Amino acid sequence: MFEMDDIQKRILREVADLHKVPSGAYNFRVNSQLAGRNNSANIEITSKEDGSGIDIRIKSGTVNESVHIPVVLSVSGLTEVVYNDFYVGENCDVVIVAGCGIDNCGVQNSQHDGIHRFFVGKNSKVKYVEKHYGSGTGTGKRILNPTTEVNLDEGSVMEMEMVQIKGVDSTNRKTLATLKADAKLFVRERLMTHGVQQALSGYHVSLDGENSKADVVSRSVAKENSYQKLDLCIIGNAACHGHTECDSIIMDGGKILAVPSLEANHVDAMLVHEAAIGKIAGEQLIKLMTLGLTEKEAEEKIISGFLK
Repeated sequence: MFEMDDIQKRILREVADLHKVPSGAYNFRVNSQLAGRNNSANIEITSKEDGSGIDIRIKSGTVNESVHIPVVLSVSGLTEVVYNDFYVGENCDVVIVAGCGIDNCGVQNSQHDGIHRFFVGKNSKVKYVEKHYGSGTGTGKRILNPTTEVNLDEGSVMEMEMVQIKGVDSTNRKTLATLKADAKLFVRERLMTHGVQQALSGYHVSLDGENSKADVVSRSVAKENSYQKLDLCIIGNAACHGHTECDSIIMDGGKILAVPSLEANHVDAMLVHEAAIGKIAGEQLIKLMTLGLTEKEAEEKIISGFLK
């Protein structure tokens, strides 16, 4: 196991909630190098032949197991592209924890582009957690561009928790999903930007099988002079249910563009979109301030509850 310094350990806690080496399968990547790996009896992690990423293979029938694959960048000027493929067998129930943290104390930009592809077998359930975090005192940017491709076989379920609430200067998140019959996708995205940060987040979900279902919910806060664009698209190609929701709080000079898109190609496709953008209500602030909080403390309390 590669010995991490204090900065790298702190980032690991932020993106994967790891305070020690986890039980089960894991793959730690630090500054483009393998820092630690462990396989279990049911989960095998192997490096791609060209060194560009890893393959994770989960045997059919695997339940109550987890995989941790965090990435840490703590060198200014480092740029990498990583391809990770997940092959989940049938009748599984597993948790996959990913995420990337960048600590940039230099003048050059640091960037991680991660492409994750999921192939989930019949009647399997996957919970996927992806957190992004940025820190460091340098003027170089912290850039994260994740792409997630999800392929759900019949009867499979995937829950996705996508979180980015601190320190990332620029992100372009793309999530693509295709669902077969009786498959279900649930997404909960939490996003906060500040300063002059920019965040683009796009979802393109294709409901191809009968009784497939997608529920994509995004909550975001844009502070100061930051910019966000939320692009949510659901396509119904069968008798299916699709729902998207984007709720955003705008503050200071922030800007938010929400672009909902629904496409029904079947008479029994039921698709719904909800969207709301607005500032923090004055009565909420006043109520908390009467309890002894300052205006800033009241704002932080409201935002914390909103993004929880």
